[in-house]
Amino acid sequence: MRQFSIGIAIAALCAVAGAQSLTGRWTAKVVTDGEAREMVLALDVDASGHIGGYYQTPQSEDRIVDGRVNGSVFWFTGERDAGPPQRIYGGEAQGEKLKLFVAGSRVQQVEFARVSSDRPKPLPPPPPKVALAAPPPVPYNGLAQTPPMGWNSWNKFQRKVDDQVVRQIADAMVKNGMRDAGYVYVNIDDTWEGTRDAAGVLQPNTKFPDMKALADYVHSKGLKLGIYSSPGPRTCAGYAGSYQHEAQDAKTWAAWGIDYLKYDWCSAPSVYAPDQATMQAAYARMGAALQASGRPMVYSLCQYGMLDVGEWGAKVGGNLWRTTGDISDRWESMQNLGFNLQPGREKYAGPGHWNDPDMLEVGNGGMSDAEYRTHMSLWALLAAPLLAGNDLREVTPGILEILTNKEVIAVDQDALGRQGVRVSRQGDLEVWARQLADGGYAVGLFNRGTAAAKVTAQWSDIGITGAHAVRDLWAHADRGAAAGAYAADVPAHGVAMVKIAK
Repeated sequence: MRQFSIGIAIAALCAVAGAQSLTGRWTAKVVTDGEAREMVLALDVDASGHIGGYYQTPQSEDRIVDGRVNGSVFWFTGERDAGPPQRIYGGEAQGEKLKLFVAGSRVQQVEFARVSSDRPKPLPPPPPKVALAAPPPVPYNGLAQTPPMGWNSWNKFQRKVDDQVVRQIADAMVKNGMRDAGYVYVNIDDTWEGTRDAAGVLQPNTKFPDMKALADYVHSKGLKLGIYSSPGPRTCAGYAGSYQHEAQDAKTWAAWGIDYLKYDWCSAPSVYAPDQATMQAAYARMGAALQASGRPMVYSLCQYGMLDVGEWGAKVGGNLWRTTGDISDRWESMQNLGFNLQPGREKYAGPGHWNDPDMLEVGNGGMSDAEYRTHMSLWALLAAPLLAGNDLREVTPGILEILTNKEVIAVDQDALGRQGVRVSRQGDLEVWARQLADGGYAVGLFNRGTAAAKVTAQWSDIGITGAHAVRDLWAHADRGAAAGAYAADVPAHGVAMVKIAK
């Protein structure tokens, strides 16, 4: 849909405004994943043109504030308890139909039909949010001794993931060498969930007719299957979360053969108090439930680095925790999440527990190969989980070479588990170093600028002296012995990644 501002959309509507009462209940139904999902717009317009009421979707509930109507045109601010606190809406009524424009990076249009002209009853006040005490520590599950490697559906497929896609990705990972390079988890992100049965057991939706059979298939390929949920009542996409069903869901996933859980905070602010102890306790509930399920499952906390998660992520059973908001397939996003938001977190990383700057965008088309090599190099130096997010059924040889570079992967998977740090910065030129189990160092010489430049790694910045053999990990070439420093010509937004021998 063409991008434009909500202000332009409203101005265009005002040109055709006419007198009309909008009071009443309006609904829209959309079908996703074989399930009809209803949106409700309840409008209460007073004599002066002020609008009250609410807007409900499967994902959220907005109370209307600061609303106004001018003939058939209206606009209002929606205020919610969870997620972004306010969102702007505008629209136009045409007879018994109504078009609602939802403002965002793209303006989305939803068409509603009137089902009643009665004044809507006000929403009841939201229930008090639950505050929880800090929980006792959840024991370490023994998993993720090195950062998890695999694939996740969201970056490329988002809602358009199903059983067939997952099977095809698993097949591709075997055929193209990804599995043998270390990528073993095949993770289904949001939108797999259906409804709960009479006993409260969560069923998958029609896109995933038999999760146990899917897990068996993935396992038959020498791979592992991951899944997604939320501590709140709803996931980010509006599907059923695990709130008050933690133990039940963990047992269900164990019965299916699930090996990995991504647990996304999403709607949890609508039911939980916004403090560290409560968040910690909510995540500990699932951490304990996973361990009680009888099946080992890697536990990934997705709460965007809030409330000092590094201080307590491992204590709730977490093997990795997000340190950032969502990545996008743009240089600006990747370099901000990687270079700017990771320094200082290295003290929390180590075998069994890792900082997670989000999934890889390598191969999705929004960056150059040089930028993708920077992405892969930085994530390896950061000891980050390596979860590919592209369509592995149609991967080019160049992108596959980036993803399966065994020398770079070996840095990420180094047994010492020490996260790399920035050791020098001169404008756009940065040097990052990571100590390795064999006593050597992996070093990234990064050029964040827009023109090629020479980048120099000084031994004194890294903490070594003397002459050391240097190996170029992208060229797969030895560079001889260097004393005191090593320099390389690095393209714009590029990297030279080397290993310095002990």
